[in-house]
Amino acid sequence: MQLNWLEEKASALSESFPEKMVLFDCETTGGSAKYHRIIEVGLIIIESGEIVETFQSFCDPERPLPQTIQNLTGINSEDLREVPRFYEIADKLLELLTGRVLVAHNARFDYSFLKAEFAKIDIKYRTKPLCSVKFSRLMYPQFSRHGLSEIIKRFNFDIKNRHRALDDAKVIYDFFLESSALLDGEEISSACKSIMQTSSLPASLILGEVDKLPNSSGVYYFRDKRGKLLYVGKSVNIRNRVLSHFSQDYRTTNDLRINSQIATIDYDITPSDFGAQLLESEQIKSLEPLYNRRLKRAKRLFQFQQDSDYRGYGMLEITPLCLQQDVRGIGLFRSARQAKEVLLKLADEYSLCHRLLGLEKATQQLESKPCFRTQLNKCHGVCCGREPTFEYNDRFHRALEKYQIKVWPWGSAILVEERELNDSEHYAHHLIDRWCYLSKINDIQELYDAGYAPKSGQSEIKESMKSDIRRGEYPMDLDTYFILIRFLLQPSKLLLNNLKIIQLEQYRGG
Repeated sequence: MQLNWLEEKASALSESFPEKMVLFDCETTGGSAKYHRIIEVGLIIIESGEIVETFQSFCDPERPLPQTIQNLTGINSEDLREVPRFYEIADKLLELLTGRVLVAHNARFDYSFLKAEFAKIDIKYRTKPLCSVKFSRLMYPQFSRHGLSEIIKRFNFDIKNRHRALDDAKVIYDFFLESSALLDGEEISSACKSIMQTSSLPASLILGEVDKLPNSSGVYYFRDKRGKLLYVGKSVNIRNRVLSHFSQDYRTTNDLRINSQIATIDYDITPSDFGAQLLESEQIKSLEPLYNRRLKRAKRLFQFQQDSDYRGYGMLEITPLCLQQDVRGIGLFRSARQAKEVLLKLADEYSLCHRLLGLEKATQQLESKPCFRTQLNKCHGVCCGREPTFEYNDRFHRALEKYQIKVWPWGSAILVEERELNDSEHYAHHLIDRWCYLSKINDIQELYDAGYAPKSGQSEIKESMKSDIRRGEYPMDLDTYFILIRFLLQPSKLLLNNLKIIQLEQYRGG
């Protein structure tokens, strides 16, 4: 089923995060849980990606509040008069914490204070916390600093009261929400598993194979002892993603089979996640690894072609897409069968007529007769002219909204410069035209040979580029299209992956 792949903002946290979480922050009288006390707690309860409850409370530390803490937090001694002591809110805290994953920024600090405060009233609190600092380091290795203040600046978050418990916990939620839109589910899941549990390396894996893996973006390859390719994957952090495969939580039978056969691991580094996704898609299609099933190269794609009948009612027809032409229809599907399944779903959801969608053959004798679905109240009688044109067409157009192909926003082809944030010498250039990936470009002459030159006013391209050229056999590829719109049409993705778009024009030599 085709989805609306270009979501500007996630409406809920990714389902790859733990289902039940407590986003927690505390303010304290100092930095040592052994000597200092909690003065404020803030909790945000998450279930299935949604906020279901929040809780905030001051706590009487039963000791003077240092001036440095007052200056940092804005909390003063007056705020802590006649507030509950920790033991008075302990039952409520335990109720909220039990059965949920504790999440905190620099979780070691917050978790140590929670344990110490509970221990003072003879309660043993033990859990495996999820640290959002570690999550940031794993998922955004291109950045050197991962404190809450840096994350606020990086994503331009709005926060009213920095260093206040509930406000800081809300930043964690905003960070996870932004990551839900920017990262795929497998990346999020692997990071959470890596932080919360240890991995056990497969017995067949040659010693030292994991040690050589980098903490950077790219594609990795699992092979058995004979060199047969088992699996190809990608990640913004190759080492972390590979280790997540070796947790004992095998999600599929294939995970178990891979772990029983893997002997060696190879990898290709890319400047960013953009290059990693493009390379993974191409490698899976060309190399056909044993345990990759999700990416197949479709030699022919299908679309909906829109028209109107003589009465003005909207009609659709499933047609094949010529791979060399502009994409002008609605939707992109791997097969006519998949396109038909989508039409059947839309017909049920929006009460559309099967005849007008081409799902039921229309003959001259049937034109004035209601279709069978009319008797089931699944069609409002548009087939026999009972429903006003504007009412039917309104539902018809709403049904197709999320399947509209994104308009190519540039006048000609573009060159996407992908450069590693911390290493300006590691870069790649990708030639793309009308959502078709044409090739990697090594130098300016290759660009000229392809018939393009930088548009007037654009930055000059270096005479020598290190990346190897890869020319696709099928210029229009569905997986590539989804990758391109995810990255090139979202300013946040362009920024985080250090991508630059260079507009091109036709080059005729000279």
